Amino acid sequence: MKKYSKFIPVPGFKAAGVYCGIKKNSNKKDLSLIYSEGKALSAGVFTTNKVKAAPVLINMEHIKNHNTQAVVINSGNANACTGEKGFEDGKNMILATAKELNLSPTEVLVASTGIIGVQMPMGKIISGIEDAALSLSHNGFEDAAKGILTTDSSTKTVSIEFDLDDKPIVISGMAKGSGMIHPNMATMLGFILTNASISKELLETALRDSVNNSFNMISVDGDTSTNDMVIILANGKAKNRVIDNMDENYMKFKKALDIVSTELAKMIAQDGEGATKLIEVDLSGAKTKEDARVCAKSIIASSLVKSAFFGSDANWGRIMCSMGYSGGDFSPENVEIFFQSKKGVIQIVKGGMGLHFNEDLAKDILLEDYIKIMVNLKDGEYSAKAWGCDLSYDYVKINGAYRT
Repeated sequence: MKKYSKFIPVPGFKAAGVYCGIKKNSNKKDLSLIYSEGKALSAGVFTTNKVKAAPVLINMEHIKNHNTQAVVINSGNANACTGEKGFEDGKNMILATAKELNLSPTEVLVASTGIIGVQMPMGKIISGIEDAALSLSHNGFEDAAKGILTTDSSTKTVSIEFDLDDKPIVISGMAKGSGMIHPNMATMLGFILTNASISKELLETALRDSVNNSFNMISVDGDTSTNDMVIILANGKAKNRVIDNMDENYMKFKKALDIVSTELAKMIAQDGEGATKLIEVDLSGAKTKEDARVCAKSIIASSLVKSAFFGSDANWGRIMCSMGYSGGDFSPENVEIFFQSKKGVIQIVKGGMGLHFNEDLAKDILLEDYIKIMVNLKDGEYSAKAWGCDLSYDYVKINGAYRT
């Protein structure tokens, strides 16, 4: 498998990204369109927040269709908490896209991200959809990746190339997310495309499992958004034997999808609003997989842990505390904790108690911009990873004026 830190065009797909006037800055694209030239299957995972934006509610129905050929996405306005008018606006975005591409409305998905509670500027959006449809290109994915961003500092793209049945397969993904990021579909959007031929049932299974171990294992600020979703489209253009059971081809496809999902998730965590460090929790020795996931997520979501890492403070007590209230089952007296970065590795907890460690080395390790917290519960054989970032002064500055 070959991995690329960019969006490799996927055969049979086109994309575009344009500026239509939703955002105040005309240098920032705010509407994107993804289009499959032929029929494609889709699968999606959506926010667990009870307050769901109109696009999420619409997509939860449209995703059931056996042909999805387009996704229209706007940034700058979330179309959330906008009532019946917002739902109607989401539908009208779909109708306009379907008209431009000669599709049925049920063959189109819609996504929005941005400020909550503001009605959509539909005149600008409809014009933007028309412009995007005219701009569709096999090389338009970089523009599309820009058009979905809000407070992100950069685009987030990754691709994997591999073979199935001697047929070249591509899985390429783009995502946005910087704040309002928390496990259980952390505001993030993800769009993944592939030319692989796979059944809708297994596409759904693969995506759901992949999301559980990637996007659902990141946290920036503890807030689960109203708009989160990850969508995958598979158009079958590769002409490989249809993946319709969990055989070797499925496992190979799933491995590639996991790489794409995990890399995108890590990029979101690293680009957390105001973040200066990417933090990875590598937790092992749990009694069950769920215990491992729960404990790892609790560490990465803790505001006190994140604050300590911003200050490069080896405050291991906050890590122990966060696992203690996580709901995970473990024996505190068995726990071991290590910190690692390119400056080295240091053990700071053994048998659930702090060790006398070299404070200067610990400080040097924690001053780096990519740090691993390695936890061994020494209770079993299960493990999990989670990703997040530190919590800095700039996070408050950004979100103190997000709406204005």
